[in-house]
Order: sequence, then C-alpha cells, then structure tokens
Amino acid sequence: MKKKIQIFKKKSVHYPLIVIGLLLLVVISNLYLQWCQNELSTDLMLKFAFSWHTEKFILGCLVLLVFLLFLISLAGSFLLGSVLYAITIAILGFADYQKMFYRTEPIYPDDLKMITEFGLLREMIGTVPFIVIVLIAAIALVFFCRAIYKSRLLSKKMQIVRVTGLIVTIGLLVYISDFNNPNNLLRKQYDKTALWIPYSQKMNYYNTGFIGGFLFNLKVEAMDEPDNYSKKTITEITEKYNKQVTAIKDAEEEQPNIIFVMSESFSDPQHLAGVTANKNPLKDYYEVADKTYSGQMLSQNYGGGTANIEFEALTSFSMELFNPQMTTPYTMLVPKMDEVPSIVSLLKNQDYRATAIHPYNTSMYKRKDVYNVLGFDQFISEDTMKYKEKLQNNPYISDQSAYKEVLDLLKDDQQPQFVHLVTMQTHMPYSDKYTNIEYSSQGQGNKTAIDSYMQDIAYSSAALKEFTEELKNVKRRTLVVFWGDHLPSIYSDEIKEMNDEVMMHQTEFLMYDTQGSLREQKTQDAISSLFYFAPTLFDQSNLQMTGFYQLLSQLEKQVPAFEKSFYYTNGNWNKTLKLNKEQEELYEDYRMIQYDIVSGEQYSLKKDFFD
Repeated sequence: MKKKIQIFKKKSVHYPLIVIGLLLLVVISNLYLQWCQNELSTDLMLKFAFSWHTEKFILGCLVLLVFLLFLISLAGSFLLGSVLYAITIAILGFADYQKMFYRTEPIYPDDLKMITEFGLLREMIGTVPFIVIVLIAAIALVFFCRAIYKSRLLSKKMQIVRVTGLIVTIGLLVYISDFNNPNNLLRKQYDKTALWIPYSQKMNYYNTGFIGGFLFNLKVEAMDEPDNYSKKTITEITEKYNKQVTAIKDAEEEQPNIIFVMSESFSDPQHLAGVTANKNPLKDYYEVADKTYSGQMLSQNYGGGTANIEFEALTSFSMELFNPQMTTPYTMLVPKMDEVPSIVSLLKNQDYRATAIHPYNTSMYKRKDVYNVLGFDQFISEDTMKYKEKLQNNPYISDQSAYKEVLDLLKDDQQPQFVHLVTMQTHMPYSDKYTNIEYSSQGQGNKTAIDSYMQDIAYSSAALKEFTEELKNVKRRTLVVFWGDHLPSIYSDEIKEMNDEVMMHQTEFLMYDTQGSLREQKTQDAISSLFYFAPTLFDQSNLQMTGFYQLLSQLEKQVPAFEKSFYYTNGNWNKTLKLNKEQEELYEDYRMIQYDIVSGEQYSLKKDFFD
C-alpha cells in the first residue's frame, strides 16, 4: 500500500512540470511559425509576439494548445503526442518558409491537400531535404500508431480521461474550423485587435500571425452576395447582353480547331529591369508574336498559382471577384459543382471534341475531377501520352513532345477539336537540367538559375514556332491562344526592388490564326487578363459570341486587365479599382453573373447566356 502511495505521489509531482512543458512547447512552436512567416527574422518574430500583436499571439497559442491536446489524447501519450505535434509544426513552418521564398505568399489550408504529391514536393525542395522530412514523418507516424495501439492497455480511469479529451478537443477543433462564421467567439476575439488585409494574404499573415491568417483562409463562401441579387436582376442582365449579340457566323462555314496552350512559367526575363543576356532566348517566340495579336498578360500570381490561372482561362471568371479565402477554385469549388459554364461547355454544344493534355499526373489540383465537371471528353496525362521525350536532364516531358500529341489529335478532321494543353518542361527547379547552356545573363543575383531558365524558355520558344509551322499543314483552320502562366520564382530581392510589382506579374501571350485573319493582327502591345482570352479570340476570329462573352468584350474595352491589387484602366496601373459610371456598371454586371454561377442559384444558366 505504501509503495502505491509513493508512486502516486511521484506521478503527481510531475504533472505541473508536464503542464509547463506543454505550454512552453506551444509558445515555442508559435514563435517558430512566426519566424518562418517573417522570413527567418528573429526581430520581427519577437516584436509580433511580445510587442505589436501579443493578443493575437496568445490566441494563436490557444489554438495550437487545442491541437496539441488532441494529438496527446489520440495517442494516449504525452510524449508521443508532443513529438508528433513538434514534427507537424516543424514541417508546416518549413513549408511556409519555402512558399514565401518562392512565391511570396503563405501556406493556405487548401495547400495541405498537396501533401500526397511526393514527386512535385521532392522537385521543389530538393531530394535530400525531402527524404529527411519523409523519414522523420514516417518514423514519428509509426511510433504514434504504436502508441494508439498500446493505449488500449491504459487503466479504465485513464481511458475515460483520454476519451473525454478526444471528444472535447475534436469539438473545439470543429468549432475553430468555423472561424469565418461572424458569430464564432474566436473570430470575435481576433476582430477586437486584428486588421484583416484580404487583398494581400502576405500582409494578412504578417499582421494577424500565421495562425490568424491560416484560420482566415478556412472554409468560406466563394463570393459574398451582391446587393440586389435576384432572379429578376439576372434576367435583366442576361437579356441586355443577349440582345446585343448579332448572328455573324455562316452556319455552313467550317468550325475552326481551337488550341489553348498554357506554358509553364513562360515569360521574357529581359522585360525586367536589371536582367540582360548575351542573346534573346525568346527569338523564336517573337518571330511568331510579332506577326499576330500579342502582348502581355496580367497573372494573378508570382512564381506559382497555375491552377487559378487555368481556371480563369477556361471559365472566363476572375479570381479578383472571389473572397480572398477562395485561394484555389480547382480544389475548393469546382469539384463540388455539377456544372460550370466554360469555353469547354460552349464548344461541346457546338459538336467539338474537347481534350485536356497535361504532361504530368492526373491528381495535381484535382484536375481529373475538374476536367470531368468542365466536360472534357478525355484527359491525356504523362501516363497516357504517346510522346514522352525529355530534353537532356530535364525531368519533365518536353514541349515539343506535348505539341506532337496535339498535332496527332488534329489529324482527325471529321470533327472540330478544342485542345487545352498545360505544359511542364519549364517548371522549376532550373538547375542541372541542361549540360550546355547558350545563355549568359547579367543582373543582380541567382545567375545560375536565370541562365538555365533562359535555356529552358529558348527550347520552349523554338517548339512553339515549330508547332505553328506544323499547324499550317492542318486542313481545318486552327486558332491558338498561347500564354505563360506566371513568372518563375528565381529573381533576387534586388531585381524585385528594381521593378514595379506589376512587372513581376506580367507574362507573354499571343493569339495565332493559321489563316492570318485575326482582326487585330497588327497589335503586338496588348495588355490583357486571361479571363478575356476566350471572348477576345471569338470576337477577333469572327466566331459567334454569347451574351456572356459580349459582356466581357465590353468590359475589356473599359478595364483591359485586373487582378487583386493590380488594375489597368485608362492607360494606367493602380493599386485600387477606380471606375467611372460606365465602367462600374459593366464590372457590377460581371460580378453579379459570376456570383450567380459560383455561389448563387445559377439563374443565368437557364437564360442561354453562355451558349
């Protein structure tokens, strides 16, 4: 009996130490997340936690404490629950630092869905760090699962405590996940001191802390309901623009093939101040672009965000209109919808065969599910491609191979084709791809990566030129829209400082017609947003417009390009949207239609507005 009492007393002595240890772990882990968020600045980390935003730091600690207690309850072990917590936070912070470094934006909750993309993650962070992280995570998971298994041997009293802890912490985590509910008590506490900055997620995380910014980006409606939204309002808008559409296409005229090419990270580095080269890597590109409608496109992101850019191109819906928490429609929105009007659905109704090609796997950004919703007839990936050649040490299938895949599809001239190609050859990383590099850059920092990137886009540029030449042998008229999705994340802080921020968000684009019949064939300095591409192509190619495309065509004339924080109106770039009465009416009509489709009742689908 005495022995049992001594053991109990010994254990009771340790509980205060355990509590102190857990609290220290939570505080240190929150400091670590802030350190990673603030680009490894210890000064900014400490000022955030203990000077500028102490209240929000404490709230973040409370959230982390709930998560820690959940893992401890699940494992039935203070030690193993804490170890798994520490490893999880360590990986999360590292991922946030990496994303901030390469893309100047933080980790979002939806990014966690990428955790199964082992191949891409390895290529992005390097083989050695990837292997180390995977090994640590795997070992921790094994011990954690072992702890869960052994927890069945705990005493009845401890099992009651453990199950109670699980129920309470799961309930709290579910409640915390409803952070964007205006009645959420945690959100109300944040709102007392938080200055939310939805137009800049980078600053949003800086000002509210990693945890605050992360919670802010949890589940939310795609768009807030506009004033006066109703069936009547949508009917008035659809009728207004449907009436403006004129029948311009001869029903007996052969329908053209339409090819969309979204080229990974394709841009002109010499457009940036501080970057020059011994010769132009885009020489072949400009031999095509200088003879057709071309210019620069405003990209939503720098260094990434391919799926969002693809979403805008196919649907003609703008990311600018979404709530800031809607960070990736491909994973957060489209798979949950039964129907999304797009250029795919429009052309399918005109008896086109629609094919998506991506020389990578099918799971990235849920493309397989998304393409099914959009209505593609087939999705050709790296596993099903006929042509899989790669250039030297480049781990990705070449653009030349991808274009061969497109040309094979166009051999079938019995049916018009819509082909959407998303290339991979010029994806990061940009070192060790090529043994012989013909380009030498002069600029501020990161010369090795920039030189390799120039070689990459030179090959891509040559492949595009060859592709357009081959298209002349296709019997059916063929229209091509080609654009780079975003700049690569290779430029130093010095180069970024030498350029206006909008320069870091502009890539090259062109529209090509094998018959050379585009109305603005002689325009080579256009500025546009890619959600305008489909209506612009239809308008310039003398194809039948829809009411929706008519609305976009009019809006483009007034506001040629816009994304969050970048607005091009009246020949000038602005940080905020400044509209006159005519521009505002068009913008609000567009916003109303987009809301109707993504968050509303989809009244406009029944009004022949997209057909």
